[in-house]
Amino acid sequence: MNQRHDGEIDLALRARAKQVIPGGMYGHQNAAPLPEGYPQFFARATGCHVWDVDGREYVDLMCSWGPVLLGHHHAGVDAAYQKQAALGVSMNGPAPALVELAETLVDRIAHADWALFQKNGTDATTTCVTIARAGTGRRKILVAQGSYHGAVPWCSPSLVGVTTEDRAHVIQYQYNDIASLNAAVQEAGTDLAAILVTAFRHDIGRDQEMPTIEFAKALRAAATAADAALILDDVRAGFRLHAAGSWEALGVRPDLSAFSKGIANGYPLAAVTGNERFREGAGRIYVTGSFWCEAPPMAAAIATLQETKASNTIAHLVAMGQRLRDGLAKLSDQAGIGVRQTGPVQMPMVLFDDDADNAKGRRFCAATLRAGAYFHPRHNMFLSAAHQPEDIDKALSAAAAGFEALAG
Repeated sequence: MNQRHDGEIDLALRARAKQVIPGGMYGHQNAAPLPEGYPQFFARATGCHVWDVDGREYVDLMCSWGPVLLGHHHAGVDAAYQKQAALGVSMNGPAPALVELAETLVDRIAHADWALFQKNGTDATTTCVTIARAGTGRRKILVAQGSYHGAVPWCSPSLVGVTTEDRAHVIQYQYNDIASLNAAVQEAGTDLAAILVTAFRHDIGRDQEMPTIEFAKALRAAATAADAALILDDVRAGFRLHAAGSWEALGVRPDLSAFSKGIANGYPLAAVTGNERFREGAGRIYVTGSFWCEAPPMAAAIATLQETKASNTIAHLVAMGQRLRDGLAKLSDQAGIGVRQTGPVQMPMVLFDDDADNAKGRRFCAATLRAGAYFHPRHNMFLSAAHQPEDIDKALSAAAAGFEALAG
């Protein structure tokens, strides 16, 4: 592809899209809120590198917003997908891969006695809520204020097109605040079906926050006391923090978990895992989709999970994440520009001090993009197994250009 530095092809595609797609793009993949120069459309990706439609190459620090766990076009995962696709894709019923994948998850996830499959993280969290209500016969769902659980009316961050009735049975508490949690439990009373919580606090545009052990145990105790479901939304963090479920290191096991993103290395798939307490409810609910039994993504997920285990992917992500964090801290000190790096190192979040309007973050990211690295100014980023020391160092070289732009 011939490289075009002016973004002409991207701009032309945006103009065409506006004629046939409301707003030109939708949801979180709309590049309009990003700094000037960020591409909307991409041509290809391999390993931890992406190329936009104008031929510009970037070290990818978003990994498709999380789904790419092993790297774009991982040979083993793609081979598993293609082998199954040659046999059948969406057939009159599922392929054997459905059973094998469920067995793999039950073997891997510490709390899991069974599994169900969907397509998106929103499917999985909504299915968890439905199962909790079926299993308890109650209605109220507790969620942390500001937490993202999907893009349908009961949990969407936007209120456009959403009615009060859509959220009539949702009660909010504050993440890592036990008193707030207890107050929400009291408000729900005898109608509490579930407490829903993210693996860590990863709200957009704010410092990330790991759960305290005391908070996690309080959630577990509250759900148990009420005979309600503790639901762990592991859609974003699943398989990047702990192989057996993100809260296993805390010694706290949920009743239900929602997974997606990294489960199949970029192929569309989501999963719900649950314990025996909620097996009967999970068997009674009616949730489905024409493509929910699509076989190739399941084959890809089996291969992904096998590879993460064989290669100790999480340890590699931590090593690369720490290399990036240490390098950014050094650059920050050298420039005399304060940054805050929060959350797990394998899912980097970088925000600037004294930057309430995100102006510093936007200038920094615009400069890093021009230097060949795709950072995000407000959202946590993601590393993959494809990131090697030389890729992190290239990203740090681009970050140096970002700090220089802020200092200039």
